Amino acid sequence: MLKHRGFPGRLPGTDFQFVVRRANPKGATPLTRRERYADRRAPDRRADLWFMAALWAHFGDAPFERGNLDAGRLSWLFGREVLPGEDPFDPESYAALLRIDERAARLSFPEAFDKGFWA
Repeated sequence: MLKHRGFPGRLPGTDFQFVVRRANPKGATPLTRRERYADRRAPDRRADLWFMAALWAHFGDAPFERGNLDAGRLSWLFGREVLPGEDPFDPESYAALLRIDERAARLSFPEAFDKGFWA
């Protein structure tokens, strides 16, 4: 499992996890598309925004390996802002390639692309 050095471990001041420390010996948790309903709590929406901003700051528009990125957090973006980066795609592989759909991500999370977001 590739560890993304320099990637934030969690949303500051919360328990919202962005990366996992070690690989699951039974295999990676499969990525699935989770529906984001309009009535989600504000902290959940903020975690999605920060995670998207971290993905963009770390990877940009280049394909990236799933590695130690948290499957639960990725699943909130998967199928919309984060897409499979290879065909065939294995949702249960730590080595699976992903990519950011910049157009969809900018529509959903415009603040994540501001230059001063991390300031």
